[in-house]
Amino acid sequence: MTGSILFEAIVFLLGAIICVSIAKRIGLSSVLGYLIAGVLIGPYVLGFIGNEGEDILHFAEFGVVMMLFLIGLEIEPKNFWKMRKTIMGMGGIQVASTMLLSYFLFVLFGFDWKVALTFSMAVALSSTAIALQTIKEKGLLNTTFGTSSFSILLFQDIIVIFMLGALPLLVNTDKTQTENSGEHANLLQNLPLGLQTLAILVSVAAIVVAGRFLIVPLLRKVAKTGVRELLIAAALLIVFSISFLMELVGLSPALGAFLGGVVLSNSEFKHELESTLEPFKNLLLGLFFMAVGASINFIVIAKSPLTVGGILVAVILLKGLVLFVTGSLFKLRLNQKLLLTFSLAQVGEFAFVLLSFAFSLNILEQEQLDIMLVVTALTMTVTPIIGMINERVLLPRLGTKESIKRPMDHIAKSQKVILVGFGHFGSTIGRFLRTHGVEATILDHDSNRVDFLRKMGFEVYYGDATRTDLLESAGITEANILICAMDNPEVVKQLAKTVKNKYPQVKLMVRARDRYAAYEFLNMEIDHIYRESLETSLKLASEVLSQMGFRKYTLQRQIQNFIKYDEDSLKRLAKEKKIGDENYIFKARKELEHQEKLLEQDFKRGIVEFDTHWDGEQIRAALENSKI
Repeated sequence: MTGSILFEAIVFLLGAIICVSIAKRIGLSSVLGYLIAGVLIGPYVLGFIGNEGEDILHFAEFGVVMMLFLIGLEIEPKNFWKMRKTIMGMGGIQVASTMLLSYFLFVLFGFDWKVALTFSMAVALSSTAIALQTIKEKGLLNTTFGTSSFSILLFQDIIVIFMLGALPLLVNTDKTQTENSGEHANLLQNLPLGLQTLAILVSVAAIVVAGRFLIVPLLRKVAKTGVRELLIAAALLIVFSISFLMELVGLSPALGAFLGGVVLSNSEFKHELESTLEPFKNLLLGLFFMAVGASINFIVIAKSPLTVGGILVAVILLKGLVLFVTGSLFKLRLNQKLLLTFSLAQVGEFAFVLLSFAFSLNILEQEQLDIMLVVTALTMTVTPIIGMINERVLLPRLGTKESIKRPMDHIAKSQKVILVGFGHFGSTIGRFLRTHGVEATILDHDSNRVDFLRKMGFEVYYGDATRTDLLESAGITEANILICAMDNPEVVKQLAKTVKNKYPQVKLMVRARDRYAAYEFLNMEIDHIYRESLETSLKLASEVLSQMGFRKYTLQRQIQNFIKYDEDSLKRLAKEKKIGDENYIFKARKELEHQEKLLEQDFKRGIVEFDTHWDGEQIRAALENSKI
């Protein structure tokens, strides 16, 4: 019975539902819930799942691949290029320092230098899945800590390629060893190094070219059919194909998927791909975390408890030290360094691949492999717990304080406005309010920004704005308006639900990243929604028309009409059950035609009424000249 695929599926799903629900209820990360579920249902506790966890782990790694593809979709190529110094700098220092120190550590533990070097490579890698999932859950991806973590993890995903390429150099390169590495073999392994490098560059270029000239046209063809299942199939085909190509040339599938996401980040299908793949990503990531939990071999722990325990503690302390020093070199604030230290102190999922490859090359013995696989799984399990202790014990005492008392300004004594998020969007709102004598209470979760704002004299609270206690401290019960200026729609939705349920008297005004986010907010019965690019786009368009000779006042009035008609259209289209299907497209086209017709009528009416506001002097001068 336990060998049945259906039974195992039931066990995985039931374990996830129970453990993750309990974890979230008591304020823990969902990642920790999945890991605990895996431990419980695994072969060494309740025994519902057998020893085939490694096969499940390989399948579940698609969750990591999809996650990086979706993150790539959110990063425009120009922003990715701007991050290159952080990626090479922070990532390079972290990997090189961790490898060097851990190499000497394993030599002290009595391992052969080749084994120590292999272990040090594995230890240098952190878990992209655990770290980024936790960061995204907390809405911290766009903070200093979030970008620093992402840069280090991305560098690790790149460097693992060279690590896999370097492992065969530690053994005698005979044919039998090459054959033993069958699972990890790639098409280029027997080519000269120069040709391998060229083939890798060609593969990356192929992804870029295919994204523009093959994938986007393919998606357009699929979209025209109006069959949503085909679009899902096409999205999965893209991710799997890119990952397969990367595997063929010896690159990380996750890295290939990330590059594919970056290439498609400017396409019109960006949001459709995000919404289509998100459920698959979350499900597979959950499966991956459970597989990691199930892979913890308690027999190995019982056989060598001191060795496993010693390596586990030493690895976490060593990685934590390197990460803290790296954060200091790049001038991160204390709480950002602590978050970085505790978030990336584990050994990552690519260590499973690296260690298994080393075993197939006879670099590692079975006992050595078992010990390091257990240590890897344990670090991944322990890190969320350590992170929770950091957030609840260390940060409140050592990190940025939630609030700092300061002399109250004339209006700050009784705040009526709370502004959540003080990035580029929120800072414009805050500065404009302040120039009119309204000083909002600000909530932000980037400590670097909080410190700067406090020096500038703003009343700022540091922390997660979805926490009820923080909202209470900031004066939500006395506030009239709460402005959500954050760029993460999921966090904005969570905050909006909390405010609507517990503080219904507070008027919500929310930022929407795009039209699709606006649909969701409208369906939550939020009336005041502000799309971040709408008025800027219209202003640019009006400037173009002004340069072509159209009157400025008329254009300004048309902008207001356009916004009014577009908001009316938005409310009607938000009621559609399936955004993007054939029925939606038909209604959206009708709305566009109706909107254009109304604007054309308004424009003609404006000419007949002969507006002379603002640029009336120009018109009167033109009339005088015509009479002459």
